[in-house]
Amino acid sequence: MGSTSNANGELNIEGQTIQVTSLDKVLYPEKDITKQSYLQYLIEVHKRMLPFLQNRHLTVKRYPHGMYDDFFYQKNCPDYAPEFIQTDLHEKINYIVCNDLASLIWLGNQLALEFHIPFNTIDSISPTEIVFDLDPPSRDHFSLAIKAALQIKQILDRLELVGFVKTSGNKGLQIYIPLQIGAFSYEDTRMFTKFIAEYLVNQFPDDFTIERMKENRGSKCYIDFLQHAEGKTIIAPYSMRGVEEALVATPLFWNEVNDQLRPELFSMNDVLDRIKKKDCPLTEMESVRKQQPFRRVLEGLLKQ
Repeated sequence: MGSTSNANGELNIEGQTIQVTSLDKVLYPEKDITKQSYLQYLIEVHKRMLPFLQNRHLTVKRYPHGMYDDFFYQKNCPDYAPEFIQTDLHEKINYIVCNDLASLIWLGNQLALEFHIPFNTIDSISPTEIVFDLDPPSRDHFSLAIKAALQIKQILDRLELVGFVKTSGNKGLQIYIPLQIGAFSYEDTRMFTKFIAEYLVNQFPDDFTIERMKENRGSKCYIDFLQHAEGKTIIAPYSMRGVEEALVATPLFWNEVNDQLRPELFSMNDVLDRIKKKDCPLTEMESVRKQQPFRRVLEGLLKQ
């Protein structure tokens, strides 16, 4: 995307004309990231990011003046949205459904920095994956998220389930377990996530907790299994976060989950370099979901 002398411009994307404004606005002062460089990032990652937004009710976190200023969450599509923006009415909320690059760039121009998505698509009430959110109290305790992720990986290996991992873009890690489409309910998945979370806490009571109240967690890593539920959302892969280092929720390969792993390694510019060198670690999710023996695992839990 070329620069414009008046910091405004016009993009033609997939036949749609999008007015882009205030391209020289600084969004992340510490990294000197402007609105223009952010929109360029979205263009660069859209082929990796859009499959996760596809046919999902979108909640965005908008920062009208950059990440150091006020923000707000937006669920309802604003009245001024262009006609090409797809929407879906659900429980009296007219959600945006971001299925294409034009919609993604329009949202980026609205300074939607964070993209949050539910676990089911617009045409289903069944989750398409299980997600564990591993949330340490601070980045100083990130090693606990690493430990939790590796422990869950061991459990999944024993159960012959395949999981995928990404950074949260802030201080934690998130593990995805893709499921057969339409095969399981949130009640089914809750039985599994609760079992795994309680098992980890029982095995490592000094490191992990399922205590919901932050003030009661101490320095333990919160194994958030309650977040995986109908109506809840998770940060989308490749979404940026509203943190000063301009970090990205970045998919990882399992061999990267080690003592050297740090959230700060995955700023916007780092991820732009990364996608030139590495395939997306989540590319196999679609093929894996068809083979997951989750029903067998679930039946085993029901027998206990």
